[in-house]
Amino acid sequence: MTETAAEPGAARRARARYATFYAGGMMFGIDVQRVQEVVRHQTITPVPLAPPEVRGLMNLRGQLVTAIDTRIRLGMEPAPRDRDQVSVVIRTEGGAASLLADEAGDVMEAGEDSFEPPPDNLPARQRDLLEGIHKLDGNLLLILSPDRVLDRGLDGKHR
Repeated sequence: MTETAAEPGAARRARARYATFYAGGMMFGIDVQRVQEVVRHQTITPVPLAPPEVRGLMNLRGQLVTAIDTRIRLGMEPAPRDRDQVSVVIRTEGGAASLLADEAGDVMEAGEDSFEPPPDNLPARQRDLLEGIHKLDGNLLLILSPDRVLDRGLDGKHR
């Protein structure tokens, strides 16, 4: 018997895998293929005159990586400076970038059937950075668009 779109193999292909993390009590996900690694306890050097969401630069095995404070980028209160955050290092066309998060999560799989566009009741600043959401068992997984999260010039304005 050959596999058709209605058979189980086709459903597996329609599932996406996300690396998850938490910021401000919310669960976010990024396509696992865009995530290079998750790093804990990394020293970040501040960059003078950078926008508020650019926490600074970190040295990742000789590679300078820009660290973005995800909470500030999403319009939330920043995490206390004395709180340890994790760096979700993502791949971009220009190299690696880091999204600072409160806590790392697991890799999760979700199917097309649970995917919806970002809800209208989210603040516009957050909604604009999302590809959509997955409704999971008692929780929402907000899917970030890494390109939109990083699409901001050094002057702090959207490109």
